[in-house]
Amino acid sequence: MTVVLVHGNPETPAVWDPLLAELRRDDVVRLAPPGFGAPVPAGFTATVDGYRDWLIAELERLDGPVDLVGHDWGGGHVVNAVLARPDLVRSWASDILGAFEPEYVWHDLAQAWQTPGVGEEHVAGMLGGPTETKAARMTAFGIPGPVAATMAAAQDETMQACVLTLYRDAAQPAMARRGESLERLAARPGLGILATEDTFVGDEAMRRRAAARAGAQVTVLDGLGHWWMCQDPARGAAALTEFWAGLPG
Repeated sequence: MTVVLVHGNPETPAVWDPLLAELRRDDVVRLAPPGFGAPVPAGFTATVDGYRDWLIAELERLDGPVDLVGHDWGGGHVVNAVLARPDLVRSWASDILGAFEPEYVWHDLAQAWQTPGVGEEHVAGMLGGPTETKAARMTAFGIPGPVAATMAAAQDETMQACVLTLYRDAAQPAMARRGESLERLAARPGLGILATEDTFVGDEAMRRRAAARAGAQVTVLDGLGHWWMCQDPARGAAALTEFWAGLPG
């Protein structure tokens, strides 16, 4: 069964490198959302629905159904794609289910990016400048040096534009509206990845409520933060492998 990994912001497929080393599988596909380590196709719009449609099209090209895993905005794309096309997956996993709860409030960085003028200045400061400086910012979040360097090299003006478009399109109540149909995710086995120190995706109660509504199991990664796949890839790989092993077929 093919495993498909989808990353988020401000990342590239390299963010999965530590996890892949622990999974020890040769049937893993990493999909890079446009603007985040991949070119932006002509006519593509970097909105919530634009990324949903991109992911659906990518999954349709694969010999599926697949086990789909999303991190950060990749986790959001996973949720939105499975809501629309559950037939494309055997299972799904996401670490940002809390963002679909009605009371979710976007974190401070997102709110800055959603503010005209402020967002342009902030994202240019974060994703602009020398590669070495950008890589140092990533390592400060606990991302290994080689992974941080690869991601930093892709953090350009295209990524900046996609960040602003995506986060502004996702300003509340946009995510809450999409979360109204979260129960439909139960059409396929799901996993809510709950890294206890992740402060970007809602509190633990929110994430557990969202998982329950989606009919999903919950795996707790105690003491890990937003980049759990880099901080303790062995534990992340074990949690995913245990989930997949319990699936029918």
